[in-house]
Amino acid sequence: METIIKINNAADISVIVIYFLVVLAVGLWAMYSTNRGTVGGFFLAGRNMVWWPIGASLFASNIGSGHFVGIAGTAAAGGIAIGGYEWNALIFVVVLGWLFVPIYIKAGVVTMPEYLRKRFGGKRIQVYLSVLSLIVYIFTKISADIFSGAIFIQLAIGLNLYLAIIILLAITALYTITGGLAAVIYTDTLQTFIMVVGSFILMGFAFKEVGGYDALMQKYMQAIPSNVSYNGTQINPDCYKPRSDAFHIFRDPVNGDLPWPGLIFGLSILALWYWCTDQVIVQRCLSGKNMSHVKAGCIMCGYLKLLPMFIIVMPGMISRILYTDVVACVSPDVCKEACGTAVGCTNIAYPKMVVELMPNGLRGLMLSVMLASLMSSLTSIFNSASTLFTMDIYTKIRKRPSEKELMLAGRAFMLLLIGISIAWVPVVQSAQSGQLFDYIQSVTSYLGPPIAAVFLLGIFCKRVNEQGAFWGLMLGLLVGLSRMIAEFAYGTGSCVTPSNCPFIICGIHYLYFAIILFGVSAIAILAVSFMTKPIPDVHLYRLCWSLRNSKEERIDLDADDKEDIPDEKDDESVSEAGEEPGCLKKAYNWFCGLDQQKGPKLSKEEEEALKEKLTDTSEVPLWRNVVNINGIILLTVAVFCHAFFA
Repeated sequence: METIIKINNAADISVIVIYFLVVLAVGLWAMYSTNRGTVGGFFLAGRNMVWWPIGASLFASNIGSGHFVGIAGTAAAGGIAIGGYEWNALIFVVVLGWLFVPIYIKAGVVTMPEYLRKRFGGKRIQVYLSVLSLIVYIFTKISADIFSGAIFIQLAIGLNLYLAIIILLAITALYTITGGLAAVIYTDTLQTFIMVVGSFILMGFAFKEVGGYDALMQKYMQAIPSNVSYNGTQINPDCYKPRSDAFHIFRDPVNGDLPWPGLIFGLSILALWYWCTDQVIVQRCLSGKNMSHVKAGCIMCGYLKLLPMFIIVMPGMISRILYTDVVACVSPDVCKEACGTAVGCTNIAYPKMVVELMPNGLRGLMLSVMLASLMSSLTSIFNSASTLFTMDIYTKIRKRPSEKELMLAGRAFMLLLIGISIAWVPVVQSAQSGQLFDYIQSVTSYLGPPIAAVFLLGIFCKRVNEQGAFWGLMLGLLVGLSRMIAEFAYGTGSCVTPSNCPFIICGIHYLYFAIILFGVSAIAILAVSFMTKPIPDVHLYRLCWSLRNSKEERIDLDADDKEDIPDEKDDESVSEAGEEPGCLKKAYNWFCGLDQQKGPKLSKEEEEALKEKLTDTSEVPLWRNVVNINGIILLTVAVFCHAFFA
């Protein structure tokens, strides 16, 4: 690092302190005012969220600090095509709200693997998906987010990396572990607001500095680093010249860096996996008050997703213009000196601008923005991961856990996750090739498509059965892993020193690979399903699209598992009811949300009514029309944006 500008003036420090206090206050308020003593309250925010926190939380869970660092970096290296990633989501939030969530709600599920268990029966798919999701979270989302947040803190404050990470995680953990999903969603809402305002201010400064959009287009093409030789030889100009197609989203299908068929079809498969079947995202939607609120939240998230192109991608490109020699360095020794990585320094494009361009006070605000985006993604992932663990894995180990035990298991698992994340940082740090974002994307494109295929076929084709789904997943996993392991073994290489992985394995662009993998998995699922017995309709009412409106009683495929669960009034609650808990115990119980009074036992009819309410997807016609019209507008906006920048 050539210059570490320490944030050492009163204005910046006070802004950061105020920010942390406000976040903690919101978190504690959400803890205080919501019911989090039950599994539904802690993991689904009691199912009474309104639309704006849902939308804001979807956006905040999606945009982590990995986005600020990764997307801006890729933009500095290759132009605006990476913005197409963000805009692809506009279409899929609509697919999520209109096609997928109604099915999930009618099925009455809390986690995605639980839906698969209801739909296909058997335990192996459920356990496989839970474990795979947890692995993907730890290796891509958590580690990348922590790493990019740490780059930022290091650049700004010069704190020791580990110290910074531990402080961050401690604050994040405090309200996630104690407050449950409601605390996460409300703090996300606050952080979305801070993120958008802060990055808009930075965008203003950046465009002022460079002289407007036309100047950006002209100067970006001339942003060539001064030192282009390495060990006395000239480096191939393709490595450091800005791409000629930098201002187009759709690029050459054969030798583009993000080929357009891949961007349209391959990315759609990944987006389907991420937006429609990922626990983090779907859990936000399941907490909605009713279907209209969920759809409105999805639309709000869609409109927010228009912004990253302007508040992240373009500033990333401007950073290349202003700090050409640092951000666009090609010579490995120059890069090593500038940011400590030989492969390239595009990762520091966004942080560098914050530290250099912003005046005192605002710099503190921007640092808060990065912390906000980091913490909001982490809290979302922690909450969802612990939901997965508690509902899908823990209940397999312990046959009949009490509600209290489930809550404690979820919280203990979060602590474990936080430990693993800290231990994983050095690995990410050493693998900090200039392509952090590419790593995340490619890992997901090797593991995601089979899952997307299973959900898509499971919902829209009722002929698919358990054997088909399971063997399709297994085949997809083998194909994906073989490519992933080969790539990690050979390394991805850089433009100056390419890796020597054989073309047949690594030569296929990862977005094309996603299409192939999706196709292979889908064919396997259908083939095996048609060779084996179909699942009778009586098990599928309201679990797949063609039967979504049926009123018949559904016999769950996992009904025989549920027989052995006794009455909820378990022994420990009976023994505790006699004595009044002491003060410390009371405080501890309140802090962990365990002190909720046991309500009167519900009669059979009341339980049925409650279940009816929780699986109800009806909407008021007026609001249904409002959200439908908005959905159509959002889709046209998406098409227009793609066409305008094509």
